[in-house]
Amino acid sequence: MPEKLILGVDLGGTKIATALATTQGEILARGYSPTPVKADPSAVISSIFATVEKTLSLGKIDLSRVLGIGVAAAGIIDSDNGKVAFSPNLPGWRDVPLRDAIEQRFGISTYLGNDANLAALGEWYFGVKKRVANLIYITVSTGIGGGIISDGKLYTGCRGAAGEIGHMTIDINGPKCNCGSTGCWETLASGIALTREAIRQIAQGTNTSIIALVGGDISKIDAKVIFEAAKQGDELAKGLISRLGYYLGVGLANIVNIFNPELILIGGGVAKMGDLLLQPAIKVVEERAFATSVASVEIKPALLGDDSGVLGAVAFVLNELTKESSSLKRE
Repeated sequence: MPEKLILGVDLGGTKIATALATTQGEILARGYSPTPVKADPSAVISSIFATVEKTLSLGKIDLSRVLGIGVAAAGIIDSDNGKVAFSPNLPGWRDVPLRDAIEQRFGISTYLGNDANLAALGEWYFGVKKRVANLIYITVSTGIGGGIISDGKLYTGCRGAAGEIGHMTIDINGPKCNCGSTGCWETLASGIALTREAIRQIAQGTNTSIIALVGGDISKIDAKVIFEAAKQGDELAKGLISRLGYYLGVGLANIVNIFNPELILIGGGVAKMGDLLLQPAIKVVEERAFATSVASVEIKPALLGDDSGVLGAVAFVLNELTKESSSLKRE
């Protein structure tokens, strides 16, 4: 009998990534397309359809072999009703019934969840293979997102909005955040925070090779450029990343004290800076968090890399099917 498969979709503000995978997380075929973010939701959904169809075609898979489709989307997600309630990365998306649209198009059970929550689930299922019971996944990129595995279960809160750790307040007098608050963690420890501080210091006349790397156009400064300058020995760049690591560590210390996890995994584009970022962060955790919790936690880079989203969506299907099966048995 042919092996059953799951299709994962990672919907972001810049790309739509898909993966056809086994129940063990082995990816058999992939799809990719840019997100037509300036278009209305129907155009984005059409792009999702096309990307899914291409992936199924590449895998030469009959739809009857697909157990389910999982969708990881950024924003506030109403998983119970299958709607994207709001997404800052997808302008105009308010209560969009994405699950039903995909389910009706392909005739396959579809499950929708928040991208960071699902990435945590993916790391737990396929990264650490359920070897820990309490895990926090943090994505550090343009902003900061997170997902929580507590006692072997994905924790999403009473309305599915848990895990918005990027918006805990670190500095009440800090920078204004896109969420409307001030001093959120992501205003101090994200890619945007890194870029903003670099531009501020350059404007004050700090000497740096960053300017040469962007050809004198400071609008081209981003985390990748700053990381490259740091690798070349630029003092400003190294200082900026160390500062970012400090604020990352302050937030991590809070998480360690609140959740007492066994493992914290750091993913996202900014996290690719590795030890240059993580070592200052871990130092702050050791200095600020309770010693008992520090002794029991490991903080390291995420294991699935850029596949955390699509494999998280795959894991979400497995998770939901298991819950449905358990519910039927109880009945």
